[in-house]
Amino acid sequence: MDSRPARPQAPLCTRCAHYYITHDVSFPYGCRALDFKSRRPPILEVQDASGLECQYFLAKSAPRA
Repeated sequence: MDSRPARPQAPLCTRCAHYYITHDVSFPYGCRALDFKSRRPPILEVQDASGLECQYFLAKSAPRA
């Protein structure tokens, strides 16, 4: 049995208010908080660059009925 503590899930970009899909075929994913576009989901770029989870994650608000 694995005795390591459970690691919380990384925030999903698709659930973040700062995430958007661009019209740029070469860089289809964007993050407004960090002001960049990328070929991969922004969380992967953030993790590779800093080694940390995204510090700007902001959950999208629920749609109004």
